[in-house]
Amino acid sequence: MVGERVDLFRFAHEHRGEVVWMSQNTNTIPLNPSIKDAILTSTQKEEYHLYPYKPGVFGLTEAIRNDLSIDGFDVFLTNGGIEALYSAQRALLRQGDEVVTTDPSFLPIHKQAGMSGAKVVEVPIYGEPWKLTVDAVEREMGERTKALLIIDPHNPLGIGYTAEELKGLSEVAEDRGLYLLHDITYGDFNDGQVLATEFYPEKTLLFYSFSKGAGLAGMRIGALIGTPQLVERVRHFDTNILGVNVLAQRAALASLRGKDDWLPRLREICGRNQAVIRGAVERVDGAFLPVYPSKGNMFIIDVQDTGVDPGTLEERMLLEHRVHVRAGYYLSERFGQNFIRVSFSVPPEQCDRFPRAFTESVEALRT
Repeated sequence: MVGERVDLFRFAHEHRGEVVWMSQNTNTIPLNPSIKDAILTSTQKEEYHLYPYKPGVFGLTEAIRNDLSIDGFDVFLTNGGIEALYSAQRALLRQGDEVVTTDPSFLPIHKQAGMSGAKVVEVPIYGEPWKLTVDAVEREMGERTKALLIIDPHNPLGIGYTAEELKGLSEVAEDRGLYLLHDITYGDFNDGQVLATEFYPEKTLLFYSFSKGAGLAGMRIGALIGTPQLVERVRHFDTNILGVNVLAQRAALASLRGKDDWLPRLREICGRNQAVIRGAVERVDGAFLPVYPSKGNMFIIDVQDTGVDPGTLEERMLLEHRVHVRAGYYLSERFGQNFIRVSFSVPPEQCDRFPRAFTESVEALRT
């Protein structure tokens, strides 16, 4: 396994100026200057001296509702989408409850469920249609099932759900009285994003992030959205009583106000980068893309037929080529040996370093 000799993330951070960061689904594409201007203006005004106004800087929660085109829902600001997911699971789950979701997945969410004593029931989706289906979910539900978690677009596969598919899953949750946890962290990249609140508003929570589309991962700001009654339940477990970073809030508000300017360019670059990566994958015998095009800013490359270990491939691409991808072990205990995950929301000139890094690394490791 990777990490016994070299701490890859320490190495990547130490060489940040040289590394193409394709490992964490972050977004390093320079976006609208208004976002940086908002941070600088807040700094110049020295807003950081005071604790932020707890509900959020004026206009931010309204801008989030406008972005999602929803009315009548409460917005609870958090330190990134991951804190929103933790708060919700801590509030809604109890010892012995079960949460149905996918394998592969973003496993830290599963660990959060365990902090409340709940069990995660992982539905294997490593194979067609590469997503949850009504039949698969119903097979895994039992008397203890309390929630259904849908990551949409999916991390790490990059697949999205159609309105019809999401409606069907919402109906399953509603029929059983489950909480529906709809993680839309990567929604900005999906031009067909649908919200589960459209079908099952009463017990659906949306998890929203500025880390990906707006490129603010280091600022740590996100939100939880649901009915006022449901969000109030989550607020009882809010440990962040002094608010979210004010610089992050200013950046988030600017990103929403300027979204019509930066979002089309972001999607265009991501589409272009996906094609570059696909071209490289097609030149490597035994490698393929299970999902293409991705609805998120990442997808996986299946390398099992190359005979190359994903962890060793991650290490070589970083140390030899300064291109950082992520081995599948981080995302699935059952299928992690099959794939690497690659984020493509990077500047085009950086993405152009991927083909050589990938092809040369695979060939070197399997000879």
